[in-house]
Amino acid sequence: QVQLVESGGGLVQAGGSLRLSCAFSGRTFSTYAMGWFRQAPGKEREFVAGISWNGGRIDYADSVKGRFTISRDNAKNTVYLQMNSLKPEDTAVYYCAARRFIVVATIDYDYWGQGSQVTVSS
Repeated sequence: QVQLVESGGGLVQAGGSLRLSCAFSGRTFSTYAMGWFRQAPGKEREFVAGISWNGGRIDYADSVKGRFTISRDNAKNTVYLQMNSLKPEDTAVYYCAARRFIVVATIDYDYWGQGSQVTVSS
């Protein structure tokens, strides 16, 4: 069974940066695509970024392109989301998710973390 544990959330002022980490365990990390999603109060969970099993494909939501960077370290079984130039509208609970090999920009992932709160103050 795959387990995902996010860390690195918190409170930051607009224009600031945060880096989220997601530690993966229970299966072979290098065979899983990883995604980051977020959910703000009263809104549906939305795709933020995804990276394929080998890093060969990376996708971003239009709302975060140029500000967020997803990366993975297969030696550490960890995926990261570097978030720069944060805006108040980025405030949400951020979730990492895993599915075999191919990244998709939908919620069609098999495993989910517990979420990490990110709050951006204006």
